[in-house]
Amino acid sequence: MMTITFALLVAAFVLRLLDLPRAAAVSLSLSAAFTIGLFLWEIYSPDDGFRMPWLQVELRHAAAAPGHA
Repeated sequence: MMTITFALLVAAFVLRLLDLPRAAAVSLSLSAAFTIGLFLWEIYSPDDGFRMPWLQVELRHAAAAPGHA
């Protein structure tokens, strides 16, 4: 799927160089749609739904930390 996304992006650049702005805009829009779809597919978990573990913050040991009130 990433290959398709990259190919659509390159096609948008080539179409713009060939002076076909509408076709380039369509290709760029499809590339963006594939990018969003790929991102959502990567973060989907059947157990927890959509989650991004690299953004989650947990305070597991905040109460046990010395010197904190």
